[in-house]
Amino acid sequence: MADRAPTARELARESVHASILAAARARLTEEGPSQLSLRAVARDVGMVSSAVYRYFPSRDDLLTALLIADYDELGAAVEAADAAAGPGTGARWVAVCRAIRTWSLAHPGDFALLFGSPVPGYAAPRETVEPASRTTLTIVRVVADAQGASASAPAGRHGSPVPPTAAPGVVGTAVADGVASLHAFGLDLPEEVLLRALMAWTTVFGVISFELFGHYVGSVSDGAAYFDEVIARLADDLGFAADFG
Repeated sequence: MADRAPTARELARESVHASILAAARARLTEEGPSQLSLRAVARDVGMVSSAVYRYFPSRDDLLTALLIADYDELGAAVEAADAAAGPGTGARWVAVCRAIRTWSLAHPGDFALLFGSPVPGYAAPRETVEPASRTTLTIVRVVADAQGASASAPAGRHGSPVPPTAAPGVVGTAVADGVASLHAFGLDLPEEVLLRALMAWTTVFGVISFELFGHYVGSVSDGAAYFDEVIARLADDLGFAADFG
């Protein structure tokens, strides 16, 4: 049975819903997530606030919708970059990391909502977890594939990393939640690889955060070049070589 075509009423509601989200995203860039107001968004779209409440009953509902939309948009961009990069894990790694930076620089307000300071009084619900996982899982899958490739490759510089001799030896406790989450998604990596993947993931977003929020003054003059240097070293730490083409 063919899917039913949406009615004019449903299409109109979808259009208004999209307009509200677009206005809210513009507000994120102008004022930051903590200042987001349904009344202000209503003014931006030419609606009375009571009408907006029919689409989003509270500010928290609007924030949740924004989080899901932003996580999904970032995840889709990263997944597309991964798919377009070809089979080589080094090229995929570069493509995925660059896609994260490109999206983030183009959407600074959205980045601040996703990865900046928590919005006072707001706690993201469980429904945001799956969209939030898309980018992380893409990164980890590249790492997992690189580990698989290194296992069958001739002995050489790269391979599965081992803990440094000076490591405190608490990796199991430190990343227990991450291990459980990855197992739930069907991924199984050695704890040392998982720890380094976690370090790489947080470093990628930390570097982008410094660039977006103006912390490079007096230290980094070319954000793109510096970012590529960072991700090359992260790949090396994970046991494979980044491929910049």
